Amino acid sequence: MTSQTTVDKADKAPEPVSVPAPAKGLRGHPWLTLFSVAIGVMMVALDGTIVAIANPAIQKDLGASFADVQWITNGYFLALAVTLITAGKLGDRFGHRQTFLIGVIGFAAASGAIGLSDSIALVVTFRVFQGLFGALLMPAALGLLRATFPAEKLNMAIGIWGMVIGASTAGGPILGGLLVQHVSWQSVFFINVPVGVIALVLGLLILKDHRAENAPRSFDVLGIVLLSAAMFSLVWALIKAPAWGWGDGLTWTFLAASVLCFALFAIWETRVKEPLIPLALFRSVPLSAGVVLMVLMAIAFMGGLFFVTFYLQNVHGMSPVDSGLHLLPLTGMMIVGSPLAGAMITKVGPRIPLAGGMLLTAVAMYGMSTLESGTGSGAMSLWFALLGLGLAPVMVGATEVIVGNAPMELSGVAGGLQQAAMQIGGSLGTAVLGAVMASKVDNDLAGNWTDAKLPPLTPTQLDQASEAVQVGVGPVPKGTPAEIAEKITSVAHDTFISGMSLACLVAAGVAVVAIFVAFLTKRGTNAEAGAGAAHI
Repeated sequence: MTSQTTVDKADKAPEPVSVPAPAKGLRGHPWLTLFSVAIGVMMVALDGTIVAIANPAIQKDLGASFADVQWITNGYFLALAVTLITAGKLGDRFGHRQTFLIGVIGFAAASGAIGLSDSIALVVTFRVFQGLFGALLMPAALGLLRATFPAEKLNMAIGIWGMVIGASTAGGPILGGLLVQHVSWQSVFFINVPVGVIALVLGLLILKDHRAENAPRSFDVLGIVLLSAAMFSLVWALIKAPAWGWGDGLTWTFLAASVLCFALFAIWETRVKEPLIPLALFRSVPLSAGVVLMVLMAIAFMGGLFFVTFYLQNVHGMSPVDSGLHLLPLTGMMIVGSPLAGAMITKVGPRIPLAGGMLLTAVAMYGMSTLESGTGSGAMSLWFALLGLGLAPVMVGATEVIVGNAPMELSGVAGGLQQAAMQIGGSLGTAVLGAVMASKVDNDLAGNWTDAKLPPLTPTQLDQASEAVQVGVGPVPKGTPAEIAEKITSVAHDTFISGMSLACLVAAGVAVVAIFVAFLTKRGTNAEAGAGAAHI
């Protein structure tokens, strides 16, 4: 079966049934529905930034390695990325209300399990479950809004929902800092349990079931398996390469497995009756450019943010609360910049705002590469704010490009694709920039250690010291004299900053490439029709 036939089959799937008039009672009331789903999705949005603040505490408490801490983020992002589109199809078949409620229950339960975990392996495992259930929440919430609100009020509802998500994202570092500093890192996850209970109760009382007619009867199970295997092999190879070596057979085995699975996935998607991702969508150059742009943006953003928390807490010695406050300019400018970017995109189209946004992102990442152990709060806040201002138009504009350039009947799939691209980019960013950081630290640490005239280390001790330095911690043994301890800490911080600087420069380079990709985008003919899907 050809790609075009695949799209033709997908075209037969109708849009969710619209409701002509708002319900008068609790059940199905549009604004109460918005409130209910916003509470549920708030958990997912919070976890996007709140965990970054907890990572240093988790790493210290559980004795985790640098790669282990990466998987706290990678496992969550990968699970979200792989299942978002499938989750949307589950909602179409079984009802968005049921899918949303299952997502709420599962996300809250997985969060509680993380708080009870006593090993990094369990934390990562339940983070994966968080991602899986979070993926159920996001498209289901949108499906409920699209089916509940009259067309003339849907954009207003989506806008308010976006503000809630933005506020949750911005508040994550502050809330996370308060909880980690005054309670424990476990409380960062426990807080999702009462929020989940509230969302569940509201959902049972308020949400009304809406199902699409002629819902899909089958699922692309093999496509899901192939895409999952491809992404796992790729990220696993990137994370383990610093330890195995880039020329090691294991590294290339996983990279080859990733390429093979991606190729098989592409072939299978052209033949299966109801593909996970109809590949004919990518015949649109602007749509493909929008997807690539989301991936590149997320690589630069998520990858850069991963190191910032370790820089603030372990190098600058800030408390979790202080580090959260220092990140507020970034998330705050994203909230302020989003409506401004939306207005500009409506007026002049997406190309200039998208290219300008990635230019600001590149400048901000370059500025972050100049940060040192003695850099003041003013300079840090400037670069963080500039980064948030640059990201805002990309978040808004790339979504419009992807959904608007898809066939109207596939706008929901395109919306899921947009979110999947962002999650995959975030996972790749953490892995790729993490690999850059680890390699730089491994290359520089021994020389810096010798130059400081510190006692020589055995190969095993050097490996252990490298792992500590990769998160900005000085490997100071107990009982070390103060003068020697100060030298070790200084070497550790200088080496960490050199690694972070290189990672930020790579992120800036990725952003520069994205500037040129932005010029391939254009406003789509179906932008209005797909506006709802754009905010999945």
